[in-house]
Amino acid sequence: MKKQQLNTEIIAVGTELLLGQIANTNAQWISDQLAHNGINTFYHTVVGDNKQRVATIFEHAQKRSNVVIVTGGLGPTVDDLSREAFHEMTEIPIVEEKNAMEKIIRFYQNQNIPMTPNNKRQARVFKDSIILTNKFGMAPGNIVEYNDVIWIFLPGVPREMKQIFSDEVIPYLKKINGEMIIESTVLRFTGIGESALEHKLQSLIASQRNPTIAPLAQKDGLTVRLTAKAQSKEKAKIMIEETKAAILNEVGEFYYGENNERLEEKVFNLLKQKGKRIASAESLTGGLFADKLVSLNGATAVFAGGVVCYDPAVKENVLNVLPETIQSKGTVSEQCASELAENVSHLLQTSIGISFTGVAGPDEIEGKRVGTVFIGLYDTNGYKHIEECHFSGNRDQIRHRAVFKGYELLFNYLK
Repeated sequence: MKKQQLNTEIIAVGTELLLGQIANTNAQWISDQLAHNGINTFYHTVVGDNKQRVATIFEHAQKRSNVVIVTGGLGPTVDDLSREAFHEMTEIPIVEEKNAMEKIIRFYQNQNIPMTPNNKRQARVFKDSIILTNKFGMAPGNIVEYNDVIWIFLPGVPREMKQIFSDEVIPYLKKINGEMIIESTVLRFTGIGESALEHKLQSLIASQRNPTIAPLAQKDGLTVRLTAKAQSKEKAKIMIEETKAAILNEVGEFYYGENNERLEEKVFNLLKQKGKRIASAESLTGGLFADKLVSLNGATAVFAGGVVCYDPAVKENVLNVLPETIQSKGTVSEQCASELAENVSHLLQTSIGISFTGVAGPDEIEGKRVGTVFIGLYDTNGYKHIEECHFSGNRDQIRHRAVFKGYELLFNYLK
């Protein structure tokens, strides 16, 4: 075939995937491999073991993609119907592949067990197709061209699929697609809403071509994924860096890292650089803030300890929150958060104290609605800040968002 831009589609055949009995990890893995080799993937489809439904999906794929990769449905049982569905659409004959058949017979002979006739089904391929050797299983893979579309049939067993794909499919596709690669970088932002971020980047997003710009809200803040396609990794990285610079020119004040960098790591590094140690007083978060920090290597250098002060008595008797504060202002209040942050700093002899107090749910506390959270930040240099937040979500989501907000406040203060 002549060189051309390949737009692939991945079809996974198997009712067990639709029932959620197993995850469709094959499609994820194949997409990742294709991306590393500069090959586009535009569609993922899962279809059950029904010949008519499989044939219908195949017809859709034939119209919209020029490479279709099918995993599963090549086994020995009557519900393995990928070949039959393709034959129904194309009328390409199915034939028995000699080497595969000999391998199946030899396997049963070596195991000294009788071979049931249905095992012969695994040796079938399409006439005049490219045979892909399965080193770990019975059913060979198959490449066949139909009306200018390349169809690639692979076993559904991940070990078998990965071997065939790596050994034979990628080299085959690269000859057609040429030497292209796809590189991605994820930029991470905090302290700005999704709609505000997109608004600030509106002109860049509207004019995007290569690299592409994709904003996405995630559990830990917002991300922007940059994806570049080029003839070399170096060229793709240069393209990404240029686009990254343009983005940071618009929203750099909210940027904290990229790819797998976590906000707590950035805070850890800033604390270390400035020679500061921190202590935490946690009511509704119950130690989640401390847990994130102590999970990092070397946390002792920046974290003295924390107090989980869930009960009002702990706030008063351990962290010395004034009784009149609890009586007149309540435990979910700006004043309580302020005293908690300052007092835990003094108690554990650190330069910074942080506090969390609020209502995670399911019920209101002290007349405060679920999601109301006060975060206190105190530094012995005289800095003090109390943030009132109103989070949505269930109990765990509110607690997680409170901790992330705490790290955001610390990051913005320390940087």
